[in-house]
Amino acid sequence: MLSPTSAAAPAPLLEIRDLHTHFFTPRGVMKAVNGVSLAVRRGEILAVVGESGCGKSVTAMSVLKLIATPPGRIVKGEILFEGRDLVPLTDRAMQEVRGEGIGMIFQEPMTSLNPVLTVGEQIAETLIRHKRLSRREAREKAVDLLDLVGLSDPSRRVGQYPHELSGGMRQRVVIAMAIACDPKLLIADEPTTALDVTVQAQILDLLMEMRDRLGMGLVIITHDLGVVAETADRVAVMYAGRKVEEAGVQELFAQPRHPYTQGLIRATPDGGIAAGPRIAGRRPPRLTEIPGMVPPLDRMPDGCAFAPRCPHAIEACRAAVPPLERAGGTHAVACIRSGETFAHKRVPHAVEAHA
Repeated sequence: MLSPTSAAAPAPLLEIRDLHTHFFTPRGVMKAVNGVSLAVRRGEILAVVGESGCGKSVTAMSVLKLIATPPGRIVKGEILFEGRDLVPLTDRAMQEVRGEGIGMIFQEPMTSLNPVLTVGEQIAETLIRHKRLSRREAREKAVDLLDLVGLSDPSRRVGQYPHELSGGMRQRVVIAMAIACDPKLLIADEPTTALDVTVQAQILDLLMEMRDRLGMGLVIITHDLGVVAETADRVAVMYAGRKVEEAGVQELFAQPRHPYTQGLIRATPDGGIAAGPRIAGRRPPRLTEIPGMVPPLDRMPDGCAFAPRCPHAIEACRAAVPPLERAGGTHAVACIRSGETFAHKRVPHAVEAHA
């Protein structure tokens, strides 16, 4: 197994080692996360990308031990937060980690918020539990948090219910709840899904501002390569429960080595980001979809799970699961043909600007 850290690097804030999270169902064992290792350091933004069903969200839920048990269970691996393994902790012990140590922004803010409580009550509940504030102090702090995340007239918003707010406002409330206890690590699961482009940009700017202001590590789970190009320091690409590639954001977009990563970039406008000027009269590059679908978790093919969809697959690809190996520097890839050259030249404007 390829370790996500090196002896010379500072200790990570979060380190996932060979994580296996399985779901035991009447259809069989679903290996949603199957040997994933990741690391994120203080102040770093790690993006975890891939199609729906690749195991991104299950990895995040495993970190906070929010997997429904049964049918789900972490069957192997370590989840080290500040050097402490979270896997063996009881639910009571995990309650102290959630919020204060690790905050999380869930996919859909409307389902994350209680419709019968005001947003102020929901933020205050977290503060009362973890910070031992009085109800008055918690409400005052909730107003400050809503102001911090950019909601207009926070003194009035604190008394409103989720249905009275727009999607972008609700997302800001969820962020306020996630950072209420000054977490050291924030996990954002599809934080811009279902938001219009303008609001998406505002939410991403807010997350980066919170990272800079609070000095926390940030994990962004997304299928949107535009989000990755705009925000991430490093990128981990997942497919069918495994990590298939990892690299710095510039290196990944400039030289993606796994055919799946290349396919994701080719299937996205501007290779991941619709930023930068359009040249009059120039036809935008044609998008190319990845044929087929992520295989069902109970019917995984032999060898490389991507082989049935891969234009470069050979018989050896179907013989054994390829190990994740270094491909130069901090770049790692799980592909037996990664040393060969496959044409790929599209680099997002936002990534070029960072160079």
